[in-house]
Amino acid sequence: MSPRPASAKPRSPRQAAPKTTARSAAQSPPAPAAAVPVARSSRTTRSAIATVNRKNEPISQFTLANIRPDTLVAPNFLIHELTRSELADRRGIANSFPSERELHAAIHLAREVLQPIRDHFGRFTPNSVFRGHPLERALKNKPASWLSTSQHSRGEACDIEIVGMSTLDLANWAKDHLKAFDQIICECYDPAKGPNSGWVHISLKAPGSGENRRQLLSYIADHGRMVYVPGLRATALA
Repeated sequence: MSPRPASAKPRSPRQAAPKTTARSAAQSPPAPAAAVPVARSSRTTRSAIATVNRKNEPISQFTLANIRPDTLVAPNFLIHELTRSELADRRGIANSFPSERELHAAIHLAREVLQPIRDHFGRFTPNSVFRGHPLERALKNKPASWLSTSQHSRGEACDIEIVGMSTLDLANWAKDHLKAFDQIICECYDPAKGPNSGWVHISLKAPGSGENRRQLLSYIADHGRMVYVPGLRATALA
């Protein structure tokens, strides 16, 4: 914030005020009003950002042509939060939905997975939700011809963390409280690196794309290599 300008030095009572006739006063233009700086809060509310509220609309009514980044698609999530990526920003990768299938899947995920977690734990921003093939290639160092099979590339998955909560505890909470999920994976969790190490991957199949598997996995270190093991846990040993 810029420092406030110093107030004008008060005129000495010994200094006579200049004489002004009624004629000169009438001809003089009014003094411009002092500019009032607009207050900018560092804690802008989500409601102040959202300009289009469509949180209650059926998913089928969303199209690529009628969606905007500032559209509220769930009570606490904007559409841009479903495509944001720091890696994409740094590398100039466009990470927009290629079709309405991915758009609808991501909105479904926001409403059925992200929102219940937000309702219970408070405000957070997902690490990533939709990741198109160009972003997936950059993230995983793959050639231009490679196509990802990750559910992120279909808008069906999110990676999340909750500050101050163990990643393993978050995975277990999701297992016990989400009404539907396809996979919950406790990824890269290592208690030796702190309770917030890693993240939780949660996927949910798009409406009409089949039954959710309700699969529980952990992606953790085992003798110097990363492996997928069944269940939610911190070590590869059962």
